[in-house]
Amino acid sequence: MLQPKRTKYRKCQKGRIKGLATRGVSIAFGSFGLKALEPAWVTAKQIEAVRMAITKAMKRQGKIWVRIFPDKSVTTKPAEVRMGSGKGAPDYWVSVVKPGRILFELDGVDYSIALKALKSASYKLPIQTSVVVRNDFKI
Repeated sequence: MLQPKRTKYRKCQKGRIKGLATRGVSIAFGSFGLKALEPAWVTAKQIEAVRMAITKAMKRQGKIWVRIFPDKSVTTKPAEVRMGSGKGAPDYWVSVVKPGRILFELDGVDYSIALKALKSASYKLPIQTSVVVRNDFKI
């Protein structure tokens, strides 16, 4: 699964997801994309599940670009531990996704296969998404 090789600090603050995405909002690599419509934390496991679903639906033809990376650590304390005594240990990694962000891109397959692949992938995510097509693509 995806996670950074090293980080400046082991533990991140929670933060808030405000506003719309300004970076990664247009299709840059492929012809089809999966765009986020809601703010959320997308975990490394969810990203990998989406990648596998797309690969399976495309029957391993074409190319996939994963446009998000889980670089924020989420900490948890063990079960049945009393309050206090510091912050928990890093448990898993998430990517902070704002509305408008392109999450995945595809190319090398026709429109119907790409639509089916991205539709099946959207079920693996905790947010609503939409399928977008590059402006100069002829359907």
